[in-house]
Amino acid sequence: MESLFPRLAEALAATDIERKLALTAALADDWAKARLDWRDSSEIELHCGIPDKPELVPPKLVPQRSPQTEEGRARLLHAIVHIEFSAINLALDHAARFHGLPEEYYADWIGVAAEEAYHFAILRERLNSLGYDYGDFPAHAGLWEMAMKTADDPLARMALVPRLLEARGLDATPPIQRRLEQAGDDASARVLDIILRDEIGHVGLGDRWFRRLCGQRGIEPESTYRELLKHFKAPRPILPMNESARLQAGFSAAELAALAEKV
Repeated sequence: MESLFPRLAEALAATDIERKLALTAALADDWAKARLDWRDSSEIELHCGIPDKPELVPPKLVPQRSPQTEEGRARLLHAIVHIEFSAINLALDHAARFHGLPEEYYADWIGVAAEEAYHFAILRERLNSLGYDYGDFPAHAGLWEMAMKTADDPLARMALVPRLLEARGLDATPPIQRRLEQAGDDASARVLDIILRDEIGHVGLGDRWFRRLCGQRGIEPESTYRELLKHFKAPRPILPMNESARLQAGFSAAELAALAEKV
C-alpha cells in the first residue's frame, strides 16, 4: 500500500487552487478504497501551499463588510470562502502532522478535508454569481497561525483549532445569515445552512478527539480547555454563543456557562 502521509503533504503543499482540490479529492477517493497506509512513521516535511491571491493582511486590516451593497456581500462571502479554503489546509495538516494515532483519526480528517473542499466550491460559486472570485479581496491567516502554534501536540491542536476557532464559526454564522437575508440574498444564506450543518460535525470531531486524548493523558477535558485558552492567549468564544450548535458538537451546558463568564 502507498503511504498516506506523502499524499497528504502533496495536497497540503499545492499552491494552485484547482490542483489542491483535485489532489484532496483523489486522496479521499484512494482512502475510501483502502489504498493508503496510515501506519508509516517516517517523518515528512510539511509546507502549507497558498495561492498568490488573496493578499494576506492582519485581521484588523481586513475591511468591514456590509451586505447592503453587492460589493459588500461579495466581501463578506469572500471572507467565508477564505475560511473554507484555510479549512481544507487545516484538515489536511491535522492528518499529516500527527503520526501514530488510530486509523479512525485519519479517516475523520480526510473526510473533513473533502467536505471543506465542497464548501469552498459552493461558496465560490455564490461569489462568482456576484461577479467576483476568490483572491479579489484581502484576507487574513489567523486560522493557520493557530495551527502552527499547536503543531507539536494533537491535543492542543484539537482544542484550539476545531474546538475553538471553528466553533466560533458556529456562533458567527446565524447573524451573518440574518444580514444576508435582510439584504435579499437568500441564496447565500441557504448555502450557509449547509456549511453550518457540516461544521457542527467538524467541531464535534475536534471535541471527540480532544476528549479522547485528554482521557489517554488522565486529565479533565473542560478545565484543560480553559487552561489552554489562557496559555495560548486564544480568543474567547463570540457572545452570544450558538448554544444549540455547540451542544450538538459536544460541549456541555456547564462548560458553555463557564465559557460565557467574563474573565
